[in-house]
Amino acid sequence: MSTTESKAFMQRYAEALSGKAKPPALVDQYVADSDPALKQHIADIEAAFPRYELVADDLIVDGDKVVLRFSWRGTHQGAFMGIPATGRKIDVPGIIIYRLADNKIVEHWMQIDSAALMQQLGVQA
Repeated sequence: MSTTESKAFMQRYAEALSGKAKPPALVDQYVADSDPALKQHIADIEAAFPRYELVADDLIVDGDKVVLRFSWRGTHQGAFMGIPATGRKIDVPGIIIYRLADNKIVEHWMQIDSAALMQQLGVQA
């Protein structure tokens, strides 16, 4: 995919999923079967933080690679990593690198600020 195509794809992906329900059929439109970990991650996070948002702070595109520096926002309404729902709102920074092919995400690498997440959920001082 060209840089222009990759940027347009990411904008469609963000518009379709951020702040909205993320049923598997919708996720399948954007994430290839070659990245089952991302599909499972989206399902797990959606179950714990329904309609969570990824707010783009920076979007850097170079051909088939996209780097998204983001703020992950949501409300903890379901079990997450063994932590029962707290009802707390979170706003956690992170970064994801996606590799795109054939108008789908085929690989990803992600890091979030785990300490900030645990503090905001009230399980770490």
